[in-house]
Amino acid sequence: MATTTQRPPLRPGRVSPRRSVPPHIRRPEYVDRPRAARWTGGEVKDAATVAAMRRACTLAADALQAVGRAVAPGVTTEELDAVGHDYLVERGAYPSTLGYPGHGSPAFPKSLCTSVNEVVCHGIPDDTVLLDGDIVNVDITAYLETDGIAVHGDTNATFLVGGEDAVSEDVRLLVERTREATLRGIRAAQPGRRLNVVGRVIEKYATRFGYGDVAAFTGHGIGEAFHSGIVVPHYDAAPEHDTVIEPGMTFTVEPMLTLGASEHRMWDDGWTAVTVDGSWTAQFEHTVLVTEHGPELLTVPSDGNPPGGLL
Repeated sequence: MATTTQRPPLRPGRVSPRRSVPPHIRRPEYVDRPRAARWTGGEVKDAATVAAMRRACTLAADALQAVGRAVAPGVTTEELDAVGHDYLVERGAYPSTLGYPGHGSPAFPKSLCTSVNEVVCHGIPDDTVLLDGDIVNVDITAYLETDGIAVHGDTNATFLVGGEDAVSEDVRLLVERTREATLRGIRAAQPGRRLNVVGRVIEKYATRFGYGDVAAFTGHGIGEAFHSGIVVPHYDAAPEHDTVIEPGMTFTVEPMLTLGASEHRMWDDGWTAVTVDGSWTAQFEHTVLVTEHGPELLTVPSDGNPPGGLL
C-alpha cells in the first residue's frame, strides 16, 4: 500500500487524565459502572423521543464538524479530544464514550474516538501527532437531555490530514468510497425490508474495489440507550439479522472498509482495533431514523452539510 507519509506502524501513546464534566450535566446510566444496563425497551421511538434525538444528533454532528476543522498536521489526537469534549460540555451534553464500560478492560477514558490510518475503530486519543498524509476517523456521540428525555446521537467521519493533495490516490478513493458505501447502506434501509439488506448493499459495493469489509463491528440501535438490541451488520449476513425495519426505529450505519484484510487484532488497551496486515481503513457513520417514506439522516449539522454527505 502506497501512502504519502513514512509513518511506521502506530503504537499506543501517552493518555492524559480523564476530563471533567460539570455535575449539572446528566450522565448516562453506565458511567463508572462495570457494565451498561441491558436495554429492555422498544426499538420504535415515539414523537417526543424522536424530537430529543434530533437535537442530540444535530449537536453531535456540529461537534464532529468542529473537531474536523481542527484536524491538521502537527495536531495530536489528544487535542482533537479536547475540542470535542469542550464543544459538547459547553452545550450541556455528556460525551457518551467518556467512562463507557469495557469488556474486561478499563472504561473508555476519552470523550471521542480517534482512529488513525490502520486503526479500524475505537482508537483512544493520546499524544500521537498527526502527519501530513494521514487519515483519522473521529467518532463522537452526544448524550443530551431535552424535556426530561435523554438520548444519544452518534456519528463519525474520516478526515484527510493535510487535505486531498496530501494523501495518496488509493487512500483518497478509499475514504470517498467508504462514504458512498455508508450512504448506499442507509438508502437501502426502507420500511418493510430486513436489516440485513443494509450489509448486503455495502458488501456488494465494497467488493467492486477489492476492499476488505470489517464484519466484527456493527451498527446498533440507539436512543435512550447508547447500544440497544438492534444489530446492523455491514456485510451480507442473511438469513441472520433479519429484523424487519419499521418506521420509528433509530439505528446507526457505520461500515469500516480497508485497503487489505478485513480481520483485526486488538491492542492491549482492550479498545483499539487495528487491521492484521497494517492496511489503512476508513469509516463513516450516521444515526438514522426510519420514516414511512424511508430513511432520514438525523446526524446532520446545523449548516446542513455533514462530512458523511446527504441522502
